[in-house]
Amino acid sequence: MSKISDEDCGIRKAMNLVGSKWKVMLLRKMRRERMRYGDIKRLIPEISEKVLIQELKDLVKAGLMEKKSYPEIPPKVEYWLTDKGINSLPLLDSIVAFGEANF
Repeated sequence: MSKISDEDCGIRKAMNLVGSKWKVMLLRKMRRERMRYGDIKRLIPEISEKVLIQELKDLVKAGLMEKKSYPEIPPKVEYWLTDKGINSLPLLDSIVAFGEANF
């Protein structure tokens, strides 16, 4: 059997994009809504601010979310799923359904 390099492994690529429980929760909770940071934090109160900020940055960098900052005081920042993020939802929903049915 030939060895598959990390760069060619679809599973590794997908898990790098959405492999944390927080990223999965963020993607599923946001669905098709634009949300401000405070609204996201209220949806997942158990996530620390540091982790939430990092996870949002990672999702934006991966192209699964977009972010827009408005030049207002107090600062206003909105996040929303990109088409790529929306395309991940059926997979994430399947994983959740599997977990609920089997564990």
